[in-house]
Amino acid sequence: MEVVQQKKGKSKLKRWQKVSLVGLGIFIVLIISMFIFVNGYINRNLPQIEGKASLPGLSESVEVIRDDEGVPHIKANTERDLFMAQGYIQAQDRLFQMDMARRQASGRLSEVAGEVALERDKYFRTLGLRRAAEKSYQTYSEEAKQVMEWYAAGVNGFIDQAKSSNSLPIEFTLMGGKPEKWTPIDSLTIGKYMAFDLGGHWERQAFNYFLLQNLPEEKAYELFPTYPKNAPTIMKEEEINVSSLLKEAVLPHPFNGSNNWVVSGNKTSSGKPLLADDPHLGLATPSIWYQMHLSSPDYEVSGVIFAGIPGIILGHNENIAWGVTNTGPDVQQLYLEKRNPDNPNEFLFESDYEEATVINEEIKVKNGDNVNYEVIETRHGPLISEFAKKSGKETALSLRWTALDASTELEAILEINQASNWEEFEKGLEKFLVPAQNFVFASKNGTIAYKANGKIPIYEDGSDALLPLEGWEQENEWQKFIPFDELPTIINPEKGFIATANNKVVGDEYPYHISNNWAQPYRYQRIEEVLHERNKLTTDDMKNLQMDQKDLRAQEFVPIFLEHVDEQAVNDYGAKALQLLRKWNYVDDVDAPEPLIFNKWMKTFTDRLYEKQIPEGMMGFFKGSGQTTDELIRKASSGKNVTWIEEQGGLPKALALSLNETITDLIDENGKEITSWEWGDFHKVEFTHPLSSVAFLDRFFNPKDPKPVGGSKVTVMAASYDYSEGIVDHGASWRFVADLNNLLSASHLVGPGQSGHFRSKWYHSQRDNWVNGGYHETKTKGYEGEKLMLQPE
Repeated sequence: MEVVQQKKGKSKLKRWQKVSLVGLGIFIVLIISMFIFVNGYINRNLPQIEGKASLPGLSESVEVIRDDEGVPHIKANTERDLFMAQGYIQAQDRLFQMDMARRQASGRLSEVAGEVALERDKYFRTLGLRRAAEKSYQTYSEEAKQVMEWYAAGVNGFIDQAKSSNSLPIEFTLMGGKPEKWTPIDSLTIGKYMAFDLGGHWERQAFNYFLLQNLPEEKAYELFPTYPKNAPTIMKEEEINVSSLLKEAVLPHPFNGSNNWVVSGNKTSSGKPLLADDPHLGLATPSIWYQMHLSSPDYEVSGVIFAGIPGIILGHNENIAWGVTNTGPDVQQLYLEKRNPDNPNEFLFESDYEEATVINEEIKVKNGDNVNYEVIETRHGPLISEFAKKSGKETALSLRWTALDASTELEAILEINQASNWEEFEKGLEKFLVPAQNFVFASKNGTIAYKANGKIPIYEDGSDALLPLEGWEQENEWQKFIPFDELPTIINPEKGFIATANNKVVGDEYPYHISNNWAQPYRYQRIEEVLHERNKLTTDDMKNLQMDQKDLRAQEFVPIFLEHVDEQAVNDYGAKALQLLRKWNYVDDVDAPEPLIFNKWMKTFTDRLYEKQIPEGMMGFFKGSGQTTDELIRKASSGKNVTWIEEQGGLPKALALSLNETITDLIDENGKEITSWEWGDFHKVEFTHPLSSVAFLDRFFNPKDPKPVGGSKVTVMAASYDYSEGIVDHGASWRFVADLNNLLSASHLVGPGQSGHFRSKWYHSQRDNWVNGGYHETKTKGYEGEKLMLQPE
């Protein structure tokens, strides 16, 4: 009986094992099938880059060749077909990015992201970038409107095809929803967002006002912006309780800057000008820039553009090349507004109350109820304090900003794309109003030039731009703007080069105020130093300079720190760190310990100065804090009394305490062997995708590991980073070098790559080159690659 039961038991076990194996097999087949399905679905979203595709509305076939780096070369027989194809091709590679960009700028992220994006949407509805775009559209010429319509038709042609074939980018499936039709207003709204991203100065006005409200006057004024007295300018004399009100504001990154320079043929090996440009913006996937080459009988231009906009904003054509950096003028003004206690929508001006404009905005929220939101605009602009839910206060803050006026930047882009000399180029710049930019220019005929271009208000006294003004006083109104012909301009200077790096543009001899806040001068000083010393310059020299990691801030302040630090108060490991710094060559090398020690020391010193007296939420408004801190240290090291430093026990003690704290933290993170520390162990670049923070998606959308990288925020090879984690999130979003001796090609780098699709071979194909200084040559003649023919339906 026992034997029979054992046999039955063994039989059941075998049957269970058999069933289990069958079940496991079915499970494996299901997993494989699901993988194949998902893989096939994802691959179906990849752009078609070969063969033939139809695009309704084309009059003739259009050739699209993608070269080795995925740069599309579009060749059409008419401008209509050219811009339709540009819209279609951009949408192939970047549709999700385009859709998110117009949503963010329009205040419509909540529709796909839910309540988490509601406060951001309220802020952008309050600013009214889309309302400004709608006003701007009315001022465009019929020819420019037609270009925008052609471009939108191309985008919509792709959207329709992707919807019908169920091949929209995978991000739409993950977020939910589908893209709406593209319109010219969408393109202009994205342009207005770039004016926002490149910032203004209202944050610093709010910060200064906070200081005066909460600190002794003398101490507050110590943090007001100044600029190093001996720092060079682009143009020499001979060449011509705010913290609570604004706590929810969305602030642009403080490091949005750039480098550019142009060298005359007198200093180059070829005898023709060289031009270099590397705009510093957010580093993410996909890149903010999209590189293209556009060709038709009357249109030949190559360079980059923001996804969602037609034309080429930076680059070259057959005769000229150009680049930009951010000028950073005072183009935003906060106004204190007095509300009528009997009518909350009326505000005092002179002796009368004026009715404000009330705009009712309905914000749709995914998985939530719609939100009815009220925006109030005074004569100056939107009430941004209302965003912080402080309505009902007698005094509110409104924002006057040039970008909220009608402007015609796209019209300017289309004109400068076809310019053949400086006169035609400068004529096109008259229509480029916001954001104000430092344009450098070079032409085949040898001309090099510069213009600080844009709509810049005239302040009778530059100090007026430091604080909010009383909105009820007529004398505080903006009356005029700097005349176009009087904007800072240089043509063919004797020194043979022009460079800009967001530094101070003009000296005191210039009759108009431009800004109180300039970037620290170190990048410009290094560029000027190299260009001044060298002749027979080549494109390789320009590339090397774009990757230069000499840290002039460290070169200035390490000797000051070494001279003044109280070494008796420094611990043993701190003493070893000082020994390393004494021998440092001031290069922010990825493998060196000194950049790690110095940059962390400077950050710790800065934190100790401000953390107890400036609320964390207000530090984001402290625009130009690095420049201010530098000035405090300079003054203290020269023997002047600086309250902020004296409260830390004086410069020697403050330096010693902050060094000890720095070294303790670094030992915890990197161990006790100081000489083995490396800047790149902390300072790394990743290029994160906006959806990579969701669950497991980072393994698909982000590269496997961040890459160690040299440089810093003050080196020419700009690499600004998140101080808590060391991730480099701002820097050269595009690098460009053009030799005017041969404009049939130019050197480019778009980090991290051209494509927005994570399965594309061009998704992160330029990431290593971004770190190491690699470039690719983009030809405008004789290029080869995969060919797609767009054909009329």
